Amino acid sequence: MSRYVFDFNDGNKELQDLLGGKGANLAEMTRMGLPVPPGFTVTTDACRAYLRTGALPDGLFQEVEDHLRLIEARLGRRLGDSADPLLLSVRSGGRFSMPGMMETILDIGLNDTTVLGLARRSGDERFAWDSYRRLIQMFGKTVFGVPGEQFDAELAAAREAAGVATDAELGTAALRELVAAYQKRFFAYAGRDFPQAPHEQLYSAITAVFASWNTERAVLYRRQEHIPGDLGTAVNVMAMVFGNHGTNSGTGVAFTRDPATGRRGVYGDYLPNAQGEDVVAGIRNTVGLDELARMDPASHARLLSIMEKLELRYRDLCDIEFTIEDGKLWMLQTRVGKRTPAAAFVIAAQLAGEGLITDDEALLRVTGGQLAHLMFPAFDTTNAPAPLAIGVPASPGAASGTVVFDSAAAAAATGPVILVRHETNPDDLPGMIAAQGILTSRGGKTSHAAVVARGMGKTCVCGAEDLEVGPSLFRVGDTVVSEGDVISIDGTTGRVYPGELPVRPSAVVRWFEGELPSTGDPLLTAVERLTGHADTVAKLAVHANADTAADAERARRFGAAGIGLCRTEHMFLGERRELVERLILATGDEERQSALAELLPLQRDDFTAVLAAMDGLPVTIRLIDPPLHEFLPSLEELTDRVARAQARGEDPGHDGRLLVAVRRIHEQNPMLGLRGVRLGLMVPGLFAMQVRAVAQAAAARAAAGGDPRPEIMVPLVASVRELELVRAEASQVLSAVEGVPPIRIGTMIEVPRAALTAGEIAPAADFFSFGTNDLTQMAWGFSRDDVEGAFFGRYRELGVFATSPFETIDVAGVGELVRTAVRRGRSVRPDLVAGVCGEHGGDPDSVRFFHDAGLNYVSCSPFRVPVARLEAGRAAVGDGPVSDSR
Repeated sequence: MSRYVFDFNDGNKELQDLLGGKGANLAEMTRMGLPVPPGFTVTTDACRAYLRTGALPDGLFQEVEDHLRLIEARLGRRLGDSADPLLLSVRSGGRFSMPGMMETILDIGLNDTTVLGLARRSGDERFAWDSYRRLIQMFGKTVFGVPGEQFDAELAAAREAAGVATDAELGTAALRELVAAYQKRFFAYAGRDFPQAPHEQLYSAITAVFASWNTERAVLYRRQEHIPGDLGTAVNVMAMVFGNHGTNSGTGVAFTRDPATGRRGVYGDYLPNAQGEDVVAGIRNTVGLDELARMDPASHARLLSIMEKLELRYRDLCDIEFTIEDGKLWMLQTRVGKRTPAAAFVIAAQLAGEGLITDDEALLRVTGGQLAHLMFPAFDTTNAPAPLAIGVPASPGAASGTVVFDSAAAAAATGPVILVRHETNPDDLPGMIAAQGILTSRGGKTSHAAVVARGMGKTCVCGAEDLEVGPSLFRVGDTVVSEGDVISIDGTTGRVYPGELPVRPSAVVRWFEGELPSTGDPLLTAVERLTGHADTVAKLAVHANADTAADAERARRFGAAGIGLCRTEHMFLGERRELVERLILATGDEERQSALAELLPLQRDDFTAVLAAMDGLPVTIRLIDPPLHEFLPSLEELTDRVARAQARGEDPGHDGRLLVAVRRIHEQNPMLGLRGVRLGLMVPGLFAMQVRAVAQAAAARAAAGGDPRPEIMVPLVASVRELELVRAEASQVLSAVEGVPPIRIGTMIEVPRAALTAGEIAPAADFFSFGTNDLTQMAWGFSRDDVEGAFFGRYRELGVFATSPFETIDVAGVGELVRTAVRRGRSVRPDLVAGVCGEHGGDPDSVRFFHDAGLNYVSCSPFRVPVARLEAGRAAVGDGPVSDSR
């Protein structure tokens, strides 16, 4: 028979798959002897069984009752006892942290009778009624779906009637009346009285937490964070400890290092006379932990000691929730804390420097996506106006956009928006995902807005107290900002500016460019350490896609080990387009050769500059690929111009000849027509001219003392015979140029047939380079330019794919073609070099796949080179992070 319940004494931090992150860490703290209230965890296995059947699994009730009796025996109180009631909290806790996405219910066990017993036992009638109103509100919303706005309206009315600003100021009589009002709301919505049986409350709460795994907001969050949907959540049942038991009680959240910057030290928020949800919800602004040191020195000192122990135990930034009840400190949760991309790099490098983790482990604690975020531009505040307000810098970044005041407006917006709220709640998730940044007037670094924004890499400013937020505007003194106005928020400084500020390159980009030293800057020092270590362990080289000397030089500064794709068609644009037109209009060999002869020195100069920029490194030059129509006016445009000329009785001249040519080569689907190798075979001399230009450029560089290493790549090959024909012509051209260094000739694999016949093609190719953009189009039957905006959003909603296959490699389909081609190619040519030159080469998830597939290199745009370098190193030392920092 399956075991579904584990006491906190029975688990440890390694059992996160079974006990969830929260349950495993509560067990670990219990094993460490830390002050954790007694409790137990209902496993993720039970949740998955519930999700399959819609009912709690057989035997679960009895297991829960057995463990409940253990808690009652330890504390000497019983659930439902009218004189001395045991109260419970029920909290969700999946394998990965999903802040605010699922449910928590506190104070289970209170009813119209036990609330009186709690009042007598505690000697504090106000505290008892405050706890009861919290239970009705949480239970009603979570279990019966009572809209939270109904309870909020009653609470606001109670504050107004009492003439107070905060919930903590409501007196006993007001809270008793509020409970009655909540019960009426509950009855009106649910059609029944609020449940008075404590055991019914407990089992209903457990069931509701399981069900919350598949709420719309939880599903949306998992999709956003790439968390598997079949994991399920555990449920943690714990004896209540009360932070709302007067002024010598309270609740807080603390971090062992700053989750925004990574700086060493103790950071956190504390809220006197409150329960935990008050801090996370941001409904009241908190005080810092230094204020706790003044209010309760003993608890503060105990907290610091525990935090140090936890960081040493977990060897990482720890996020801690705690409660103080009548001066006694209780630990309610710890986890490896979410952090901003900057903090992730700084903390990983610090921990490696302190000897707590190895450089390999440090590398696994950062991601290419985080590094990409650090390369985003920052605000240039040189001529910035005075800030409207200053709040808590909760999640760094620079974000500008039009102001919106609700999640639906943010989700529906077509341009960049800033979501402005008093405080956010889990229902705001769609708007938070859509927004460029989030601004709240309440809350701090541990509020819902801050935690979720950091997890998503969104810019966030919280607790901007000067903002008076209304339904469609906010005020700061005499200044009014209405919906649709543009503001800028700086998540690094907490400043809120009117209008759109200009941006400047980030410090990380400037360091890669060689403009800034890393010395003295913790972030740049960390980036240098971790990218440098990635280079030392990576098995996958990182090249760049670059077509000009300027791009090649930047790629080299960013750490590229070569050029994996130099697209020669980009060298035919601008003023050279006329030469291409002459080539197309040529009616004989003489005219064609004349046009090619003029193109030759231009191409040679281009190649010479690129080879000079990448001296000593390989440069893979792709022969011209796009269809010829891209170099000519459109058929419609030419037809119109010729018709107009003829209507005026004029000779259409050049346009007329062009129209004849365009009609001759016109194709319904040109991306599957006369392009690539087909173009080289159909236009005599075109590929030969390009090969000659490469050879002459290489010979010139070698004669000048350089070390040119060009490679020639033939695009769109589907048959080995195509490659053999081009290779024979190229070899003849190369042999005729003196002083040419060895030049390898290979092919792009971008047609499914080429992947499947790679064993036939490999003997004629010195290397394969996978053009995954076209390979994806042909494998899926998608035209990228047409379909991404048409139905990809709907496909993601339906689960056809989690991300666009043009962004992250489709492992099962396109990935299998890559694996097949590598395997079959190397079966006949073991030394075959294989790389990838599509934009997938810079995608972190795809880089890990290419490492596993045994490729030699990836190639991507220059700005993505550092990201690919980092991911190549991470792929070499392990698969995925060693700790949960999602």
